[in-house]
Amino acid sequence: MTMERAFEDIISALGEDLSRAGLKDTPKRAAKAMEFLTRGYHQDIDEVINDALFPSESEEMVIVKNIELYSMCEHHLLPFIGKCHVAYLPKGKVIGLSKIARIVDMFARRLQIQENLTKEIAETIVKTTGAAGAGVIIEAQHMCMMMRGVEKQNSIMTTSSMLGAFRNSQSTRMEFLSLID
Repeated sequence: MTMERAFEDIISALGEDLSRAGLKDTPKRAAKAMEFLTRGYHQDIDEVINDALFPSESEEMVIVKNIELYSMCEHHLLPFIGKCHVAYLPKGKVIGLSKIARIVDMFARRLQIQENLTKEIAETIVKTTGAAGAGVIIEAQHMCMMMRGVEKQNSIMTTSSMLGAFRNSQSTRMEFLSLID
């Protein structure tokens, strides 16, 4: 079954008329939108980084903050939207700035829970750069909590993953936290 056909079935199950003018091409558009929203399944980390690793003697913290992210809750297929802060301690090489945002996007554009997304980003930064540690914090609003269920409009979920020096050194962790505040 194609995704377009699945959307036809969903819309029909709602009791809608697929021949109605406003819905005529909706299954096709919805399938195309879902493919876009989950494009992370078709991406590979090596292609995303594209050899943008550069030698560097810097051992000071690198932080990219307020990276906007859009993901889909794997439990309800509803979006969660927020921002991601990423830091790492280089050890011989640094990664191209835009690649950090692309790593966030690659994992966010899959059906996810925020806890796993946070961890996947941190682990990938350490693995690909050989960093002495990485810290990732995500703050997001979840439509599955805002549009249904408890319907709480102002709730924000915050998750963190601290690896290496960010886990083992309180001063490193505190520096990161103070710089993203």
